[in-house]
Amino acid sequence: MITKQQVLEFLKDYDPENITIATVCSHSSLQIFDGARKEGFRTLGICADKPPKFYDAFPRAKPDEYLIVESYTDIMNRAEELRKKNIIIIPHSSFIYYLGKENFSGMAVPTFGNRAAIEWESDRDKESKWFLGAGIHMPGKIDDPHDIKGPVMVEYEGAKGGKGFFVARSYKEFNELVDRTRKYAVQEFINGTRYDLHYFYSPIRNEGYTLSKGSLELLSMDRRVESNADEIFRLGSPGELIEAGICPTYVLTGNVPLVARESLLSRIFSLGEQVVEESLALFGGITGAFCIEAVITDSLEIKVFELSSRIVSGTNFYISGSPYSDLMQKDLSTGRRIAIEIKEAARTNQLDKILS
Repeated sequence: MITKQQVLEFLKDYDPENITIATVCSHSSLQIFDGARKEGFRTLGICADKPPKFYDAFPRAKPDEYLIVESYTDIMNRAEELRKKNIIIIPHSSFIYYLGKENFSGMAVPTFGNRAAIEWESDRDKESKWFLGAGIHMPGKIDDPHDIKGPVMVEYEGAKGGKGFFVARSYKEFNELVDRTRKYAVQEFINGTRYDLHYFYSPIRNEGYTLSKGSLELLSMDRRVESNADEIFRLGSPGELIEAGICPTYVLTGNVPLVARESLLSRIFSLGEQVVEESLALFGGITGAFCIEAVITDSLEIKVFELSSRIVSGTNFYISGSPYSDLMQKDLSTGRRIAIEIKEAARTNQLDKILS
């Protein structure tokens, strides 16, 4: 992994008044480029082969220039070129997936957020330690599949966009569906409403919902649309589907906006606060945008099962703001909030606090 000291050395050669914001042309890049432009930054889109043609349809979100690479791992060989452009990388899920987690950790270009958070979220044992240390309620983990007594969610390591999940109701069903050549985790299945909660942690602001260090914001929330889990039960009851050999799949195809009942907001903020405070103790903090994926039960208990330490695709609804971000600033997307944080840090000579 690139060390903090190396990043600080890179920043000595940067012109803070001529920063360019860059990311891979995928996932949430349209709102990242739009938000950067709104805050006066130049933008650079990274893509393999050629730029996506549909970017021409969105001139306000089209990057000012492109970096064409033969493969995304070629970014590693272009680091010096990127640094000469005063590039700050904004990571998103596709960026990390295409580049590879180890390459992302070693990429010699200043990157928004704390790269150590990726290590903690992608390792099930570390993530569990993080959550338990924060006092967060998680679905029960089942170490021995023979102990399955009711519905469980099985997730393969490295599952992306919901691909690699399945539900089993017994050991027999688990045994029929599992691929034992892959590493997996088994958790109890929680009945309730799925919420993806979009937060932003700033280590350089000390106003609003303040923490021991910095401040926490709730920018928006959404629920995933998954194929075919959201439509499959039109075809019959669970028993009939199993008899027909039809299994639900959980591949992300889109998102639906959500607003929580106001009485839940205190708990939602407390949840984000617990996650951030524990991250500060464990690895120096989860900086910038992050998402807590949770289920809210009919007793209004919040069960957390996943965390993403970067901008997530569910924020793409809110390029012109959400019911929550509008109460802080009009037209505040997560992409724009990232640009604002970089702008404030550059102006106050605090880039070292938000980059890694």
